[in-house]
Amino acid sequence: MTVSNEKTLGQAPQQTAPRHDVKVITALRRFAISISVLNILGYTLLGFEQPWLWPLIALAAAYTVEIGLEAVSARVDGRQARFLGGGPKGLMEFLFPAHITGLAVNMLTYVNDHVWVMIFGVVVAVGTKWVLRAPVRGRMRHYMNPSNFGIAVILVLFPWASIAPPYQFTEYLYGPADWVLPAIIIVLGTMLNAKLTGRMWLIAAWVGGFAAQAVIRGLLFGTSIPAALGMMTGTAFVLFTNYMITDPGTSPSRRGSQIAFGGSVAAMYGVITALHIAYGLFFATALVCLIRGIFLWVLDYLGKRSIPLPKQPFAEPAHTSHASAMGTTTLNGAAPSGQKEAANA
Repeated sequence: MTVSNEKTLGQAPQQTAPRHDVKVITALRRFAISISVLNILGYTLLGFEQPWLWPLIALAAAYTVEIGLEAVSARVDGRQARFLGGGPKGLMEFLFPAHITGLAVNMLTYVNDHVWVMIFGVVVAVGTKWVLRAPVRGRMRHYMNPSNFGIAVILVLFPWASIAPPYQFTEYLYGPADWVLPAIIIVLGTMLNAKLTGRMWLIAAWVGGFAAQAVIRGLLFGTSIPAALGMMTGTAFVLFTNYMITDPGTSPSRRGSQIAFGGSVAAMYGVITALHIAYGLFFATALVCLIRGIFLWVLDYLGKRSIPLPKQPFAEPAHTSHASAMGTTTLNGAAPSGQKEAANA
């Protein structure tokens, strides 16, 4: 018996922790840097109205939940935690998503002086990645946009809470500066999404769909079309378009799926707004993410049902072993059709 066979029959080696793709890590790093710089500018130059200590509290809550749940998940799966083994750099890369989520939830919500509500939103946003999951490419992945979901939950459970006033992004800017900031966000966001996340088709479908629903609502319900279209010029809309809806972890990658996703969020927003429900951007994104998650589970279920059951072995002659081996290879090697579709959903 060889050494490798002894290891196989003995204690199984610890599984390798799943890692992000290099391009994804680069995108997350730039997302994290961008939102950090925006928060620094927001509290010093722009006019953010949340207490200055709250971003630090949000980060502490996000880091704690992310590390704690990853430790539990690694223990259950029998693998090494993703924040271990990579040194300070590996820990920092692991915390990029939590960093973005914590700052985004605090930056985009206004809960007066109820800091525990903000912390609750951060905990929900980070924790949902371990609860709302669906099978994608043979792995369980979260499908609900974390920051968006945390904000939506706050708005539903605490009716007195609201989103941060959009004017806070340009409250202390005057003249050309009112246009310079959105222009910078558009340029940087476009470069990021074009080169790293590959979500330009999603952005195009979302922006085009948003303009279409504004015109349709004006024709059907008599609402002001210029006012509905004017929302697209605000800094909040630009941020949502470039940094929220394009989350690479919870949006599809194929061109057709991106167009369907972006167009669906725009259409859902139009329906929600026509029903006179406020904060349609966040609710529309949450609902479309939920529908996509259900779709992924359905594809996985159909894929498992399409696998033929192995035949019960009878007294098999020795000379048929080669054919049997080929059949087993075909059965185990072929990917179910549902899994192939889920990989592109």
